[in-house]
Parts: sequence; structure tokens; C-alpha cells
Amino acid sequence: EVQLVESGGDLVQDGGSLKLSCAGSGFTLDRYAMAWFRQAPGKEREGVACTFVGDGSTYYEDSVKGRFAISTDNAENTVYLQMNSLKPEDTAVYYCAAFGFCNRNIATAHKSYDYWGQGTEVTVSS
Repeated sequence: EVQLVESGGDLVQDGGSLKLSCAGSGFTLDRYAMAWFRQAPGKEREGVACTFVGDGSTYYEDSVKGRFAISTDNAENTVYLQMNSLKPEDTAVYYCAAFGFCNRNIATAHKSYDYWGQGTEVTVSS
């Protein structure tokens, strides 16, 4: 059974940093695309970053480029999202997802992902 468990969400001030973690089980992370999505109240779910270990590719949604970094620890079967220079508009529930498309259209790729974590809440105060 595939399971994804996120952690690391918190309340942080404008300009601060957070690192989210997503521990996967029931599959081998380096064989599939992994992604982080977020959903703010009243808004569509949007992809912010994805990676495919198999070919080393990573993609980011435009608003997070240069601020967020997705990475993996294959030994721990865990994917991370390092978030720097956080802004109030980054406030959302962040979800880890597996087995979807990872390309430059990650922002709108949520329907391509088969498995999801329960989400972790990030709040950035101004």
C-alpha cells in the first residue's frame, strides 16, 4: 500500500524559512515522479515543484522559483521542500503527491497524480 506522510508545516513570519518532509512507503521513490502541491482557502490546488530522480529533472511553478527547492533522500524514501523567503501568499496546506507528470506544467498537473498525503499547513504572517 502506497502511503505518503507530510510533516514540517508551521507558522512563520514573512521572509522566514521552512522545510517540509514527505515520507513515502509502499514504493521506491526513485522510480516515480514526486511533487509538492498547495491549496489555499478558496483556491485551486496548484503544483509548486516536482522531481523525477530517474533523470534528475526538477520543475518549479514560477512564483516559487529561486525560493523553493525540492530534493530527495532515496535511502530514507523521503522528498523534501525547502522554502525560503516565504511570503504571506505562500500560506496554504501543502500536499505531497506521487506517480504523476513532472514537467514545466507542474502548476496544473494535480489531476495526473495518483497518491496524496494528508497535507501539512503552512502559515506565513505579515
